[in-house]
Amino acid sequence: METGMTVMCRLVDAEGIPLGDPMYIPQQAGPVQLAELANRFLNNEEKLPYAFYVSGEELRVPLRTYIVERSVSMEEVLTIVYRQQAVFRTRPVSRISASIPGHRDSVLCVSFSPDGTQLASGSGDTTVRLWDIYTQTPMFACRGHTNWVMSVAWSPDGKHLVSGDLAGNICCWIPKTGRLDGRPLRGHRKWITSISWEPVHLTYPCRRFVTSSKDEDARIWDITLKRSVTCLSGHTRGVTCVKWGGDGIIYTGSQDCTIKMWQVTPEGLPCLKKQLKEHGHWVNSLALSTDYVLRTGAFDHTGKQYSSSSPEEVRKAALERYDQAKGTYGERLVSGSDDNTMILWDQYVSDQPKNHMTGHKQLVNHVCFSPNGQWIASASFDNSVKIWDGNTGEFITTFQAHIGSVYQISWSPDSRMLLSASKDSTLKIWDIGLRQLKKVLPGHSDEVYAVDWSPDGEKVASGGKDKSLKLWMG
Repeated sequence: METGMTVMCRLVDAEGIPLGDPMYIPQQAGPVQLAELANRFLNNEEKLPYAFYVSGEELRVPLRTYIVERSVSMEEVLTIVYRQQAVFRTRPVSRISASIPGHRDSVLCVSFSPDGTQLASGSGDTTVRLWDIYTQTPMFACRGHTNWVMSVAWSPDGKHLVSGDLAGNICCWIPKTGRLDGRPLRGHRKWITSISWEPVHLTYPCRRFVTSSKDEDARIWDITLKRSVTCLSGHTRGVTCVKWGGDGIIYTGSQDCTIKMWQVTPEGLPCLKKQLKEHGHWVNSLALSTDYVLRTGAFDHTGKQYSSSSPEEVRKAALERYDQAKGTYGERLVSGSDDNTMILWDQYVSDQPKNHMTGHKQLVNHVCFSPNGQWIASASFDNSVKIWDGNTGEFITTFQAHIGSVYQISWSPDSRMLLSASKDSTLKIWDIGLRQLKKVLPGHSDEVYAVDWSPDGEKVASGGKDKSLKLWMG
Protein backbone atom coordinates (compact mmCIF):
# COMPACT_ATOMS: atom_id res chain seq x y z
CA MET A 1 0.00 0.00 0.00
CA GLU A 2 1.38 3.38 -0.95
CA THR A 3 1.54 5.66 2.06
CA GLY A 4 1.10 8.69 -0.22
CA MET A 5 -2.54 7.79 -0.78
CA THR A 6 -3.17 6.82 2.80
CA VAL A 7 -3.15 8.56 6.17
CA MET A 8 -2.11 7.10 9.52
CA CYS A 9 -5.18 7.18 11.78
CA ARG A 10 -6.05 6.12 15.29
CA LEU A 11 -9.69 5.30 16.03
CA VAL A 12 -10.66 5.97 19.66
CA ASP A 13 -13.94 5.95 21.60
CA ALA A 14 -15.36 8.95 23.44
CA GLU A 15 -13.12 8.25 26.45
CA GLY A 16 -10.02 8.11 24.26
CA ILE A 17 -9.59 4.32 24.43
CA PRO A 18 -8.01 3.15 21.14
CA LEU A 19 -9.73 0.68 18.83
CA GLY A 20 -6.62 -1.32 18.06
CA ASP A 21 -3.30 0.10 16.88
CA PRO A 22 -2.90 3.09 14.53
CA MET A 23 -3.47 2.06 10.91
CA TYR A 24 -3.10 3.41 7.39
CA ILE A 25 -6.50 4.34 5.96
CA PRO A 26 -7.07 5.36 2.31
CA GLN A 27 -7.49 9.11 1.95
CA GLN A 28 -10.65 8.64 -0.11
CA ALA A 29 -12.34 6.91 2.86
CA GLY A 30 -15.25 8.81 4.37
CA PRO A 31 -17.83 8.21 7.12
CA VAL A 32 -19.34 5.18 5.33
CA GLN A 33 -16.01 3.38 5.01
CA LEU A 34 -14.99 4.33 8.55
CA ALA A 35 -18.29 2.91 9.85
CA GLU A 36 -17.59 -0.38 8.09
CA LEU A 37 -14.15 -0.42 9.67
CA ALA A 38 -15.50 0.32 13.16
CA ASN A 39 -18.16 -2.39 12.89
CA ARG A 40 -15.52 -4.90 11.81
CA PHE A 41 -13.11 -4.05 14.64
CA LEU A 42 -15.94 -4.08 17.21
CA ASN A 43 -17.20 -7.45 15.91
CA ASN A 44 -20.76 -6.15 15.59
CA GLU A 45 -23.06 -8.82 14.21
CA GLU A 46 -25.54 -6.12 13.17
CA LYS A 47 -24.02 -3.13 11.41
CA LEU A 48 -24.50 -0.06 13.61
CA PRO A 49 -24.37 3.58 12.50
CA TYR A 50 -21.44 5.67 13.71
CA ALA A 51 -20.42 9.31 13.47
CA PHE A 52 -16.75 10.32 13.44
CA TYR A 53 -15.11 13.41 14.90
CA VAL A 54 -11.72 15.05 14.42
CA SER A 55 -10.81 17.77 16.95
CA GLY A 56 -14.45 17.80 18.05
CA GLU A 57 -15.81 18.46 14.54
CA GLU A 58 -17.94 15.84 12.81
CA LEU A 59 -16.27 14.33 9.76
CA ARG A 60 -18.74 14.48 6.86
CA VAL A 61 -16.31 14.38 3.92
CA PRO A 62 -13.54 12.01 2.74
CA LEU A 63 -10.33 12.19 4.76
CA ARG A 64 -8.43 13.77 1.86
CA THR A 65 -10.91 16.66 1.63
CA TYR A 66 -10.70 17.24 5.38
CA ILE A 67 -6.87 17.15 5.34
CA VAL A 68 -6.64 19.66 2.47
CA GLU A 69 -9.30 22.06 3.83
CA ARG A 70 -7.82 22.06 7.36
CA SER A 71 -4.15 21.89 6.30
CA VAL A 72 -3.66 18.85 8.53
CA SER A 73 -0.09 17.60 8.94
CA MET A 74 0.46 14.18 7.36
CA GLU A 75 3.45 13.56 9.62
CA GLU A 76 1.28 13.05 12.72
CA VAL A 77 -1.24 10.33 13.53
CA LEU A 78 -4.79 11.60 12.93
CA THR A 79 -7.00 10.79 15.92
CA ILE A 80 -10.61 10.04 14.96
CA VAL A 81 -13.27 9.66 17.65
CA TYR A 82 -16.12 7.27 16.84
CA ARG A 83 -19.56 7.58 18.45
CA GLN A 84 -22.49 5.25 17.96
CA GLN A 85 -25.59 6.94 16.53
CA ALA A 86 -29.29 6.15 16.91
CA VAL A 87 -30.53 3.57 14.41
CA PHE A 88 -33.48 5.86 13.62
CA ARG A 89 -33.64 9.51 12.54
CA THR A 90 -35.84 12.27 13.90
CA ARG A 91 -37.28 14.71 11.38
CA PRO A 92 -36.80 18.35 12.34
CA VAL A 93 -40.05 20.10 13.21
CA SER A 94 -40.66 23.08 10.97
CA ARG A 95 -44.21 24.38 11.34
CA ILE A 96 -46.92 25.07 13.88
CA SER A 97 -49.39 22.23 13.64
CA ALA A 98 -51.75 23.77 16.18
CA SER A 99 -51.96 26.74 18.50
CA ILE A 100 -54.34 25.59 21.18
CA PRO A 101 -56.04 28.07 23.50
CA GLY A 102 -57.36 26.95 26.86
CA HIS A 103 -55.10 28.18 29.64
CA ARG A 104 -56.01 31.55 31.10
CA ASP A 105 -52.52 32.33 32.38
CA SER A 106 -48.89 31.57 31.47
CA VAL A 107 -48.03 27.99 30.54
CA LEU A 108 -45.21 27.09 32.96
CA CYS A 109 -44.49 23.43 32.13
CA VAL A 110 -45.21 20.92 29.35
CA SER A 111 -44.50 17.19 29.19
CA PHE A 112 -45.28 14.37 26.77
CA SER A 113 -46.17 10.95 28.12
CA PRO A 114 -43.37 8.34 27.87
CA ASP A 115 -44.90 6.76 24.76
CA GLY A 116 -45.52 10.17 23.14
CA THR A 117 -49.29 9.69 22.81
CA GLN A 118 -50.44 12.24 25.41
CA LEU A 119 -49.42 15.72 26.45
CA ALA A 120 -49.81 17.53 29.77
CA SER A 121 -49.31 21.20 30.60
CA GLY A 122 -49.35 23.16 33.84
CA SER A 123 -50.23 26.83 34.14
CA GLY A 124 -50.45 29.87 36.34
CA ASP A 125 -54.25 29.53 36.03
CA THR A 126 -53.98 26.64 38.61
CA THR A 127 -55.01 23.93 36.12
CA VAL A 128 -53.29 20.97 34.54
CA ARG A 129 -54.53 20.29 31.04
CA LEU A 130 -54.37 17.10 29.02
CA TRP A 131 -54.38 17.42 25.24
CA ASP A 132 -55.40 15.07 22.44
CA ILE A 133 -52.33 14.88 20.22
CA TYR A 134 -54.20 13.46 17.23
CA THR A 135 -57.12 15.91 17.07
CA GLN A 136 -54.96 18.70 18.56
CA THR A 137 -57.70 19.78 20.95
CA PRO A 138 -58.04 19.99 24.76
CA MET A 139 -59.11 16.73 26.41
CA PHE A 140 -59.39 17.56 30.10
CA ALA A 141 -58.96 20.60 32.32
CA CYS A 142 -57.75 19.07 35.58
CA ARG A 143 -58.74 21.15 38.60
CA GLY A 144 -57.42 20.53 42.09
CA HIS A 145 -54.60 23.01 42.61
CA THR A 146 -55.13 26.37 44.31
CA ASN A 147 -51.98 28.05 43.00
CA TRP A 148 -49.62 28.11 40.01
CA VAL A 149 -48.72 24.66 38.68
CA MET A 150 -44.92 24.62 38.67
CA SER A 151 -44.12 21.06 37.59
CA VAL A 152 -45.74 18.04 35.90
CA ALA A 153 -44.28 14.53 35.61
CA TRP A 154 -45.56 11.33 33.99
CA SER A 155 -44.77 7.97 35.54
CA PRO A 156 -42.47 6.10 33.13
CA ASP A 157 -45.16 3.44 32.61
CA GLY A 158 -47.55 6.20 31.45
CA LYS A 159 -50.29 5.28 33.93
CA HIS A 160 -50.00 8.26 36.29
CA LEU A 161 -49.46 11.99 36.09
CA VAL A 162 -48.47 14.10 39.08
CA SER A 163 -48.18 17.87 39.40
CA GLY A 164 -46.85 20.24 42.04
CA ASP A 165 -47.84 23.83 42.76
CA LEU A 166 -46.65 27.07 44.31
CA ALA A 167 -48.43 26.28 47.59
CA GLY A 168 -46.50 23.02 48.01
CA ASN A 169 -49.41 20.70 47.17
CA ILE A 170 -49.19 17.69 44.85
CA CYS A 171 -52.05 16.33 42.74
CA CYS A 172 -52.20 12.84 41.25
CA TRP A 173 -54.23 12.48 38.05
CA ILE A 174 -55.72 9.59 36.09
CA PRO A 175 -54.63 10.41 32.51
CA LYS A 176 -57.47 8.49 30.83
CA THR A 177 -60.17 10.50 32.59
CA GLY A 178 -58.41 13.66 33.75
CA ARG A 179 -59.81 13.10 37.22
CA LEU A 180 -58.02 13.67 40.50
CA ASP A 181 -56.80 10.39 41.99
CA GLY A 182 -57.62 11.09 45.63
CA ARG A 183 -57.12 14.31 47.52
CA PRO A 184 -54.11 16.57 46.96
CA LEU A 185 -51.03 15.36 48.84
CA ARG A 186 -49.79 17.76 51.50
CA GLY A 187 -46.49 17.77 53.35
CA HIS A 188 -44.31 20.44 51.78
CA ARG A 189 -44.51 23.93 53.27
CA LYS A 190 -43.32 25.82 50.18
CA TRP A 191 -43.53 25.44 46.43
CA ILE A 192 -42.63 22.31 44.49
CA THR A 193 -39.54 22.79 42.34
CA SER A 194 -39.12 19.35 40.75
CA ILE A 195 -40.63 15.83 40.50
CA SER A 196 -38.93 12.55 39.58
CA TRP A 197 -40.33 8.99 39.43
CA GLU A 198 -38.71 5.77 40.59
CA PRO A 199 -37.45 3.96 37.46
CA VAL A 200 -39.59 1.19 35.91
CA HIS A 201 -36.76 -1.36 35.93
CA LEU A 202 -36.58 -1.03 39.73
CA THR A 203 -40.32 -1.15 40.45
CA TYR A 204 -43.27 -1.93 38.19
CA PRO A 205 -46.08 -0.91 38.22
CA CYS A 206 -44.82 2.57 39.12
CA ARG A 207 -45.97 3.81 42.51
CA ARG A 208 -43.26 5.99 44.11
CA PHE A 209 -42.00 9.43 43.14
CA VAL A 210 -39.88 12.09 44.81
CA THR A 211 -40.49 15.84 45.01
CA SER A 212 -38.19 18.71 45.91
CA SER A 213 -39.31 21.95 47.50
CA LYS A 214 -38.18 25.39 48.56
CA ASP A 215 -38.91 24.24 52.15
CA GLU A 216 -35.40 22.60 52.22
CA ASP A 217 -36.77 19.03 52.02
CA ALA A 218 -37.37 16.35 49.42
CA ARG A 219 -40.15 13.83 49.98
CA ILE A 220 -40.87 10.36 48.61
CA TRP A 221 -44.56 9.65 48.00
CA ASP A 222 -46.46 6.43 47.40
CA ILE A 223 -49.27 6.98 44.90
CA THR A 224 -51.06 3.84 46.09
CA LEU A 225 -50.93 4.75 49.79
CA LYS A 226 -51.57 8.44 48.90
CA ARG A 227 -49.04 9.72 51.42
CA SER A 228 -45.44 10.73 52.00
CA VAL A 229 -43.39 7.70 53.05
CA THR A 230 -39.93 9.27 53.47
CA CYS A 231 -38.61 12.77 54.07
CA LEU A 232 -35.08 13.59 52.90
CA SER A 233 -33.94 16.34 55.26
CA GLY A 234 -30.49 17.86 55.52
CA HIS A 235 -30.26 20.77 53.09
CA THR A 236 -30.10 24.21 54.72
CA ARG A 237 -31.65 26.13 51.82
CA GLY A 238 -34.38 25.39 49.28
CA VAL A 239 -34.04 22.20 47.19
CA THR A 240 -34.21 23.24 43.54
CA CYS A 241 -34.02 19.91 41.69
CA VAL A 242 -34.26 16.17 42.23
CA LYS A 243 -33.43 13.05 40.17
CA TRP A 244 -34.17 9.38 40.92
CA GLY A 245 -31.26 7.51 39.35
CA GLY A 246 -31.31 4.11 37.71
CA ASP A 247 -29.24 2.51 40.49
CA GLY A 248 -31.75 3.65 43.11
CA ILE A 249 -29.77 6.72 44.22
CA ILE A 250 -31.76 9.95 44.66
CA TYR A 251 -29.91 13.19 43.87
CA THR A 252 -30.99 16.55 45.33
CA GLY A 253 -29.52 19.93 44.35
CA SER A 254 -29.98 22.94 46.57
CA GLN A 255 -29.53 26.66 47.09
CA ASP A 256 -27.10 25.69 49.87
CA CYS A 257 -24.64 25.01 46.98
CA THR A 258 -24.53 21.24 47.61
CA ILE A 259 -25.75 18.08 45.92
CA LYS A 260 -26.73 15.18 48.16
CA MET A 261 -26.91 11.50 47.17
CA TRP A 262 -29.50 9.47 49.07
CA GLN A 263 -30.21 5.76 49.36
CA VAL A 264 -33.52 4.61 50.82
CA THR A 265 -33.46 1.36 52.80
CA PRO A 266 -36.10 -1.36 52.17
CA GLU A 267 -37.74 -0.13 55.40
CA GLY A 268 -38.05 3.35 53.88
CA LEU A 269 -35.32 5.02 55.97
CA PRO A 270 -33.21 7.66 54.20
CA CYS A 271 -29.45 7.22 54.19
CA LEU A 272 -27.16 10.04 53.02
CA LYS A 273 -24.53 8.32 50.87
CA LYS A 274 -22.45 11.25 49.73
CA GLN A 275 -22.39 15.04 49.52
CA LEU A 276 -20.94 16.87 46.53
CA LYS A 277 -19.66 20.35 47.42
CA GLU A 278 -17.88 22.34 44.72
CA HIS A 279 -20.34 24.96 43.47
CA GLY A 280 -19.95 28.51 44.73
CA HIS A 281 -23.63 29.43 44.39
CA TRP A 282 -27.08 27.84 44.07
CA VAL A 283 -27.41 24.55 42.21
CA ASN A 284 -30.18 25.17 39.66
CA SER A 285 -30.33 22.01 37.58
CA LEU A 286 -29.26 18.36 37.62
CA ALA A 287 -29.13 15.88 34.74
CA LEU A 288 -28.23 12.19 34.48
CA SER A 289 -26.76 10.56 31.38
CA THR A 290 -29.60 8.03 31.61
CA ASP A 291 -32.45 10.56 31.99
CA TYR A 292 -34.03 9.75 28.63
CA VAL A 293 -34.45 6.01 29.25
CA LEU A 294 -35.48 6.60 32.87
CA ARG A 295 -38.24 8.89 31.61
CA THR A 296 -39.45 6.52 28.87
CA GLY A 297 -39.03 3.18 30.68
CA ALA A 298 -39.78 0.26 28.37
CA PHE A 299 -41.07 2.49 25.52
CA ASP A 300 -38.72 3.03 22.59
CA HIS A 301 -38.78 4.50 19.06
CA THR A 302 -40.64 1.45 17.66
CA GLY A 303 -43.87 2.48 19.40
CA LYS A 304 -44.39 -0.92 21.03
CA GLN A 305 -47.07 -0.89 23.73
CA TYR A 306 -47.03 -3.04 26.88
CA SER A 307 -50.69 -3.09 27.92
CA SER A 308 -50.90 -6.90 27.73
CA SER A 309 -47.33 -7.63 28.93
CA SER A 310 -46.43 -9.12 32.30
CA PRO A 311 -44.66 -6.93 34.88
CA GLU A 312 -41.54 -9.01 34.40
CA GLU A 313 -41.54 -8.35 30.63
CA VAL A 314 -41.86 -4.61 31.17
CA ARG A 315 -39.12 -4.55 33.80
CA LYS A 316 -36.84 -6.61 31.57
CA ALA A 317 -37.36 -4.32 28.56
CA ALA A 318 -36.74 -1.22 30.70
CA LEU A 319 -33.63 -2.76 32.29
CA GLU A 320 -32.14 -3.63 28.89
CA ARG A 321 -32.62 -0.04 27.75
CA TYR A 322 -31.12 1.30 30.97
CA ASP A 323 -28.07 -0.98 30.85
CA GLN A 324 -27.44 0.05 27.25
CA ALA A 325 -27.75 3.75 28.13
CA LYS A 326 -25.50 3.35 31.17
CA GLY A 327 -22.86 1.76 28.96
CA THR A 328 -19.26 1.16 29.92
CA TYR A 329 -18.84 4.41 31.81
CA GLY A 330 -21.86 4.20 34.11
CA GLU A 331 -24.51 6.72 35.03
CA ARG A 332 -23.01 10.22 35.01
CA LEU A 333 -24.25 13.39 36.71
CA VAL A 334 -23.94 17.01 35.63
CA SER A 335 -24.99 20.07 37.61
CA GLY A 336 -25.61 23.68 36.57
CA SER A 337 -25.34 26.62 38.94
CA ASP A 338 -25.84 30.30 39.64
CA ASP A 339 -22.03 30.50 39.78
CA ASN A 340 -22.12 30.42 35.92
CA THR A 341 -20.47 26.98 35.83
CA MET A 342 -21.35 23.34 35.41
CA ILE A 343 -19.68 20.32 36.95
CA LEU A 344 -19.49 16.82 35.52
CA TRP A 345 -19.30 14.24 38.29
CA ASP A 346 -18.07 10.66 38.32
CA GLN A 347 -20.13 10.36 41.48
CA TYR A 348 -19.63 6.64 42.13
CA VAL A 349 -15.85 6.98 41.98
CA SER A 350 -15.21 10.25 43.79
CA ASP A 351 -16.83 13.23 45.45
CA GLN A 352 -14.43 15.43 43.48
CA PRO A 353 -15.48 16.89 40.09
CA LYS A 354 -14.50 15.05 36.94
CA ASN A 355 -14.55 18.39 35.10
CA HIS A 356 -15.33 22.01 35.95
CA MET A 357 -17.14 23.34 32.86
CA THR A 358 -16.73 27.09 32.52
CA GLY A 359 -17.61 29.56 29.79
CA HIS A 360 -21.09 30.89 30.48
CA LYS A 361 -21.18 34.56 31.48
CA GLN A 362 -24.38 34.35 33.51
CA LEU A 363 -26.19 31.71 35.56
CA VAL A 364 -26.76 28.25 34.09
CA ASN A 365 -30.49 27.71 34.14
CA HIS A 366 -30.89 24.21 32.65
CA VAL A 367 -28.59 21.28 31.85
CA CYS A 368 -29.53 18.22 29.84
CA PHE A 369 -27.75 15.08 28.57
CA SER A 370 -28.55 13.93 25.05
CA PRO A 371 -30.58 10.67 24.93
CA ASN A 372 -27.47 8.73 23.88
CA GLY A 373 -25.46 10.29 26.73
CA GLN A 374 -22.76 11.56 24.37
CA TRP A 375 -23.46 15.28 24.72
CA ILE A 376 -24.42 17.75 27.43
CA ALA A 377 -26.32 20.92 26.59
CA SER A 378 -26.52 23.93 28.89
CA ALA A 379 -28.89 26.89 28.73
CA SER A 380 -27.97 30.20 30.30
CA PHE A 381 -29.26 33.66 31.03
CA ASP A 382 -26.33 34.91 28.88
CA ASN A 383 -28.58 34.14 25.84
CA SER A 384 -26.45 31.18 24.74
CA VAL A 385 -26.57 27.40 24.59
CA LYS A 386 -23.33 25.46 24.95
CA ILE A 387 -22.54 21.87 23.97
CA TRP A 388 -20.08 19.73 25.93
CA ASP A 389 -18.71 16.21 25.64
CA GLY A 390 -20.93 13.92 27.73
CA ASN A 391 -18.06 11.68 28.82
CA THR A 392 -15.26 14.13 29.50
CA GLY A 393 -17.08 17.44 29.99
CA GLU A 394 -14.84 19.13 27.41
CA PHE A 395 -16.29 22.17 25.65
CA ILE A 396 -17.49 21.55 22.08
CA THR A 397 -19.26 24.67 20.79
CA THR A 398 -21.51 27.65 21.59
CA PHE A 399 -24.85 28.34 19.90
CA GLN A 400 -25.62 32.05 19.81
CA ALA A 401 -28.70 33.40 18.07
CA HIS A 402 -31.15 34.11 20.89
CA ILE A 403 -31.46 37.73 22.00
CA GLY A 404 -32.90 36.85 25.40
CA SER A 405 -32.27 34.40 28.24
CA VAL A 406 -32.58 30.72 27.32
CA TYR A 407 -35.04 29.12 29.72
CA GLN A 408 -35.25 25.47 28.68
CA ILE A 409 -33.75 22.98 26.22
CA SER A 410 -34.91 19.61 24.88
CA TRP A 411 -33.12 17.00 22.75
CA SER A 412 -34.49 15.13 19.76
CA PRO A 413 -34.74 11.39 20.56
CA ASP A 414 -31.95 10.56 18.09
CA SER A 415 -29.58 13.08 19.77
CA ARG A 416 -28.87 14.82 16.45
CA MET A 417 -30.78 18.04 17.21
CA LEU A 418 -31.38 20.33 20.17
CA LEU A 419 -34.31 22.66 20.78
CA SER A 420 -34.07 25.83 22.87
CA ALA A 421 -36.82 28.06 24.29
CA SER A 422 -36.12 31.68 25.11
CA LYS A 423 -37.28 34.92 26.61
CA ASP A 424 -37.04 36.34 23.07
CA SER A 425 -40.33 34.52 22.17
CA THR A 426 -38.69 32.03 19.77
CA LEU A 427 -37.75 28.38 19.65
CA LYS A 428 -34.59 27.42 17.80
CA ILE A 429 -33.44 24.04 16.48
CA TRP A 430 -29.70 23.39 16.41
CA ASP A 431 -27.87 20.76 14.33
CA ILE A 432 -25.33 19.09 16.62
CA GLY A 433 -23.24 17.49 13.85
CA LEU A 434 -22.96 20.66 11.77
CA ARG A 435 -22.81 22.87 14.89
CA GLN A 436 -25.19 25.42 13.45
CA LEU A 437 -28.71 26.81 13.62
CA LYS A 438 -31.05 24.59 11.65
CA LYS A 439 -34.43 26.30 12.08
CA VAL A 440 -36.03 29.26 13.85
CA LEU A 441 -39.58 28.61 15.06
CA PRO A 442 -41.40 31.92 15.58
CA GLY A 443 -45.03 31.85 16.64
CA HIS A 444 -45.22 32.77 20.31
CA SER A 445 -45.98 36.39 21.06
CA ASP A 446 -44.08 36.49 24.36
CA GLU A 447 -41.50 34.63 26.46
CA VAL A 448 -41.35 30.83 25.97
CA TYR A 449 -40.97 29.12 29.35
CA ALA A 450 -41.36 25.43 28.52
CA VAL A 451 -40.58 23.05 25.66
CA ASP A 452 -40.61 19.28 25.19
CA TRP A 453 -39.73 17.03 22.24
CA SER A 454 -41.98 13.97 22.21
CA PRO A 455 -40.21 10.63 22.82
CA ASP A 456 -41.45 9.33 19.45
CA GLY A 457 -39.72 12.28 17.77
CA GLU A 458 -42.81 13.35 15.83
CA LYS A 459 -43.88 16.44 17.77
CA VAL A 460 -42.71 19.36 19.87
CA ALA A 461 -44.83 21.20 22.44
CA SER A 462 -44.11 24.67 23.77
CA GLY A 463 -45.79 27.09 26.14
CA GLY A 464 -45.14 30.44 27.74
CA LYS A 465 -46.29 33.86 28.77
CA ASP A 466 -48.76 34.25 25.89
CA LYS A 467 -50.97 31.52 27.51
CA SER A 468 -51.11 29.39 24.36
CA LEU A 469 -49.86 25.85 23.91
CA LYS A 470 -48.29 25.25 20.54
CA LEU A 471 -47.73 21.94 18.78
CA TRP A 472 -45.02 21.74 16.13
CA MET A 473 -44.63 19.02 13.49
CA GLY A 474 -42.15 18.05 10.76
